[in-house]
Amino acid sequence: MTSSRYATIAHDLRERIALGEFGDTWAMDSEAQLGARYDVSRPTVRRALETLRDEGLVESRHGAGWFVTGSAFHQRLAIGTFRHATSAVAEAGRSIERRVVEFGFRAAPLSLATALAVAEGSDLLHSRSVRTVDGEGLDVVREWVPAMLAGSLSRDAATSPGIWESLTRQGHRITTVRQTVTAGLASTSDDDLLGVAEGDPLLLVRRVAVGAGGDPVAMADHRYLAARFALEVEFNSGPATAASETPGLRAVALPPSSSATLTSTPPKENAS
Repeated sequence: MTSSRYATIAHDLRERIALGEFGDTWAMDSEAQLGARYDVSRPTVRRALETLRDEGLVESRHGAGWFVTGSAFHQRLAIGTFRHATSAVAEAGRSIERRVVEFGFRAAPLSLATALAVAEGSDLLHSRSVRTVDGEGLDVVREWVPAMLAGSLSRDAATSPGIWESLTRQGHRITTVRQTVTAGLASTSDDDLLGVAEGDPLLLVRRVAVGAGGDPVAMADHRYLAARFALEVEFNSGPATAASETPGLRAVALPPSSSATLTSTPPKENAS
């Protein structure tokens, strides 16, 4: 059990590193914090970290902890306004449903506290859900909201209309969405919720919602089935670009023969 557990933790940490979770300082959570997060002993955490060290991803600095040394390159793109996947699903003539499997408040570890601009250890609302399209798995979503903004959010609201839409309806206007995309592999927990085999390819998308004042209001990690979801980017620039064409992303409806795959990207208008 311990050997498979350390490998699972190493796998999760690889994904968190690829998503840029550990910020500009690249400082990772302490061994004690990681042990609490994964509910394992420090030797198990250390074995996972040593695995990543052998892969050249992290290093241990005496008296300072563990730091990321190698990660994916991140290119920032100015690509128009944000749109939820729900809109692309609807345009394809399909229906999407969400089932919330975890809902409650948790103390923020350093990495999440940094991403959401709150104090380490402060309360965050955490929700984990699975979304299906016409009964077939689409993605697993983890969402976090600072407690000061999440007080009136309920499990029912997280189910429908969803946390981000609920925040908007409560007056927390989202003006910017920072999106990070990388690749990953399905874990045993994905298998339980999405019905996929461990090791199947996933598309990992991290989205941070920023309010009008410039502070983060929510963060979501999506684990999409790679065979069912894609992101398409359309870039418009230079003098040939029509003024009415805002640089951005657009939803693409696939032909009936490819209906198992959904392509979603932010077009010009906001949508839920």
